[in-house]
Amino acid sequence: MTQRDYTRERKRRKRKKIAMIAIGAVVVLCLGGAGAAFAFYQNISDKLHAGVDPALRDALVATDMAGEPFYVLLMGVDGSSEREASSEYAGDQFRSDSIMLTRIDPQKKQVTLVSIHRDTLVDMGEYGQNKINAAHAIGGPSFAVETISDFAGVDISHYAEINFDGFKEIVDALGGVEVNVPMEIDDDMAGGHLDAGLQTLDGDQALVLCRSRHAYDDYGDGDSYRAANQRLVLAAIAKKLLSSDVATMANTITSLSGYVTTDLGITDIIGIAQTMQGLDPDNDIYSAMEPTTSEYIGDVWYEITDVEAWKEMMNRVDQGLPPTEEDVVDEASGTVLASTGSGPKGPSSSAGSGSSSTKKSGSVAVRNGNGIAGAGAEAAERLEALGYHNVDAGNAENFNYAKTVVVYREEGQADEAQEIADALGASVVKHNDGTYVFDTGFLVVLGADWK
Repeated sequence: MTQRDYTRERKRRKRKKIAMIAIGAVVVLCLGGAGAAFAFYQNISDKLHAGVDPALRDALVATDMAGEPFYVLLMGVDGSSEREASSEYAGDQFRSDSIMLTRIDPQKKQVTLVSIHRDTLVDMGEYGQNKINAAHAIGGPSFAVETISDFAGVDISHYAEINFDGFKEIVDALGGVEVNVPMEIDDDMAGGHLDAGLQTLDGDQALVLCRSRHAYDDYGDGDSYRAANQRLVLAAIAKKLLSSDVATMANTITSLSGYVTTDLGITDIIGIAQTMQGLDPDNDIYSAMEPTTSEYIGDVWYEITDVEAWKEMMNRVDQGLPPTEEDVVDEASGTVLASTGSGPKGPSSSAGSGSSSTKKSGSVAVRNGNGIAGAGAEAAERLEALGYHNVDAGNAENFNYAKTVVVYREEGQADEAQEIADALGASVVKHNDGTYVFDTGFLVVLGADWK
């Protein structure tokens, strides 16, 4: 089964009611300065704590929220009211669709958002190896906290979870949020269409942006782009809420309380927010995603963590540095995959890291056209070293190709195609005139001249 087959299979699945995590983060980062207004909402705390049990509180590590950095696990769970009412999912513990580990530094007024692939393969002890998003379904919030704390190597102090329905409510309660949509999105699986450019999104539109994966099938890992857009919308919500009046804040927290589960109380939230006042979302929020590669194991696709790169990233985060040394922007789609804000880049903590390339967003199909055993796998390794992590290797329709060819789809990809050719020693680079049939951004056919 190729990556292409996997993508098609996922497109055929029944639309998932993907849970969004942005609201949980907003609660933690942004609410404040309106303590008197919230005095009328004594029942809100009970709503927020519904589902918080002693096991979860035991899994969390206490910290001084006003005086030292701490981590919050933000999770979106596919448990919308429509899904809960469905007989198909009756009685289910829902898997988390969005996982974000957040470091909050109240002294420096900085926030770091690190998204974690939901399909990351981890060892869950007595439960064996599973995708990391299964932790919530297996043991609820407490087991999710324990699993992700072990995986990231940090203590987690607080937890916030939101379902599908709450996302629309919070954005609409704010009167929409202003977002510069990186590229046009036309994704029925995500709920519709969005034009590119700066615009004010309502709840439904923001949800489309945060759900969309298949709009990026020609660019690379759809989950990475979706997570990047979720962080983009989160920053927009934070910016809007920070500039809102007391009435809007009160309306927002009221809308929020029915859809969020968190160990934080109202006074906790207000205290954090008051400490974080002055945070500039454009410069004081760092973001990135866990570095992984995709592997097909036992008829299932998993994300396999680059352990050394992950350790380096989390070491930087724990030091208060941005997760990456520089911004990572996909030039083809304009999506910001990693942001360093205005923070210090700092030295890399990894000694002797073997890769100096920036992760590429394009997808590449490698086809063995010479019959040399292992040629396709070797070419794929070279491309991964170049920064391409969405490479599909297989055989061509025959082994009679004399020369290695690099084919690109779009006119603007010529320079990138030449870079691929240089890395592989290919002698021919051409724009596809319809001769070649492929769905990826680039096609490489290895000929007899392959070395």
